[in-house]
Amino acid sequence: MDKLTLEARNVSIEFPGVKALTDVSFQVSTGEIRAVVGANGAGKSTLMKILSGVNPDYKGQIYLNGNPIELRTAMAAKRHGIQIVYQEVDTALVPTLSVAENVLLSNMVMDVRNPIVRWNRLRREARAILERLHINVNVRRLVQNLTLAQKQMVLIAKAIASKCSFLILDEPTAPLSDTETAELFRLVKHLQATENIAIIFISHRINEVTQICERYTVMRNGEIVDTSPITPNTTTREIVEKMLGRTFEEIFTKDKVTIGEKVFEVSHLSGADGKVNDVSFYVRKGEIVGIAGLVGAGKSELCKTIFGAYRRTAGTLTLNGKPIRIDNPTHAVKHRIALVPEERRKEGVLVNENVTFNLSAACLGKFCTASFINRGKTDANARNYVQNLGIATPSIRQVVKNLSGGNQQKVVVGKWLAADCDLYIFDEPTKGVDVGAKQDIFRLINDITKQGNSAIYASCENAELLSITDRIYVLYDGRVMAELITANTNEDEIMHYAVGSNTMYA
Repeated sequence: MDKLTLEARNVSIEFPGVKALTDVSFQVSTGEIRAVVGANGAGKSTLMKILSGVNPDYKGQIYLNGNPIELRTAMAAKRHGIQIVYQEVDTALVPTLSVAENVLLSNMVMDVRNPIVRWNRLRREARAILERLHINVNVRRLVQNLTLAQKQMVLIAKAIASKCSFLILDEPTAPLSDTETAELFRLVKHLQATENIAIIFISHRINEVTQICERYTVMRNGEIVDTSPITPNTTTREIVEKMLGRTFEEIFTKDKVTIGEKVFEVSHLSGADGKVNDVSFYVRKGEIVGIAGLVGAGKSELCKTIFGAYRRTAGTLTLNGKPIRIDNPTHAVKHRIALVPEERRKEGVLVNENVTFNLSAACLGKFCTASFINRGKTDANARNYVQNLGIATPSIRQVVKNLSGGNQQKVVVGKWLAADCDLYIFDEPTKGVDVGAKQDIFRLINDITKQGNSAIYASCENAELLSITDRIYVLYDGRVMAELITANTNEDEIMHYAVGSNTMYA
C-alpha cells in the first residue's frame, strides 16, 4: 500500500487575546502511530482541529502528498481522509439510531442519488466493517444502550467506513477501564497493520504513549519543540520535562494537616437506580478521604447521590452531628457542600459564559446590591481567583470554552472556593489534564484542608489517591469493600479490593 503524508507548514492561528499556534510545522505518514503531547493550552487540540477542518481561520499551508489542500470545513477534511474521534464520543453519535446507521451515517447522508435505504444491505455492510476490525457489537443495537468503550469503537468504525487515512484520537483512554484500554490498543495496532492508516494519539497518560506509539511530538506554548522516536530507553520523566520546559517532581507530597472531629457521615446510603448500595463512610475536619474503584464501580454515582443530583432511596446524611436532607443540588449548596463533577464541560462550567460569570455562579448573592449584580464585585472576585489559582486566561472576559482543559478545571474549583463551602467533593478532578495542572489541583485541594475544610476525592487513579488522601474507601459494584489508611496501603491492596475481593489482603 502506498504511503500518504499529511503535512502542516508554518501554521498559525489566533483567537481573541490568544495566539494559539505560532508557525507550527508537523508531518505524519500512514502506517505510523504518532503521539502529540503537551501541557494544557500547549496547542495540541487547536492543531488537531485545524487538521480536521474545525478551525478554518488558520494561516499557513496544509499538504497531502506534497499537494496543497484547504481544510476549512470538516467535510473537506473527511474528503481528504482526515477524521477525529473526540473524548466526548456522545457528541458525534446519534443515540437513538442503531450501530449500523451510525457506522454508515456519512455514506447515507452523502449518497443523495439513492434516497431509499436498503436496511438489510446497510446492516450487512456495517457488520462487514465491524468484523474487519474484530469489533463484536450487534449492528441492530441502539447506540444509547452501548458502553462508552463500545461507542468509541463505533466511531472508529464510522471513520473507516468513510475511507479514513489519518485518524486523530483525542484523549481516547481518559474514560476507559484498563480492560477497555487494552481493547482500544488492540484495535489501534490492527488499524496500523491492516488499514494503512496514520493514528495521531493525543494523551496526558504518558505511560500509554510509550506503550502504543512509535514517535512523539511535544508542543509547548503553541509551538512544536521536539519530535523524537520512542525507544526502550524513553522515560516518562523525559517526555514530561520536555512538555513543561523544566525539571519535574512526579510525586506530590501532601502537607501535614491536623485532623479534627467527624464533620460528615454517610450511613447505609443507596440510590442512583441501584448503582449505590448500602454505602457508609465518614469524613473528619481537615481530612481528604479517597473513593477508589475501577470504571463503573459507582464512584460518580455516589458523589452525585450525596450532592442530590441522583435520587437517594435509603440511608442518612449527617453534617456536624446533625441529620440533613439533600434531595437536590440546591439543598447541598445550602449545607455548604460542593461538587466538582467528572464531566466538567457538561456539568461543571457554563462553557459559553466568561470566566467572571463562572467564578461567581455558585454564590451570586454575595455580589448583589439591591437585587442587582455588582459588576465591580464579580470582577474583583474573578481577578482574585485567576491570580491565586494560576488560571491561564488573557482576560476575565474570556469565554470558558476557549480555555484549556486544566484551566477549565481550575475555574470549576474556583467557583466553589468563592462559595466558601465546608465539604468539597471532587469526582475524577484530574481527568484530561496534564501533569503540571494535576500538581496545581493537588495543591488547591491541599490548601482547602489546611484552612479547616474537608474533601472527598473520587478517582480510578490509585497513584493519585496515595499521594493526596488520608484514608481510602474502595468501591466495587456500588458497595464499600474496604476502608484503608493511606499511609499503610499500596496500589496492589487497593486493586485487590477494587476487583471485588472480600478476603483480607495478604
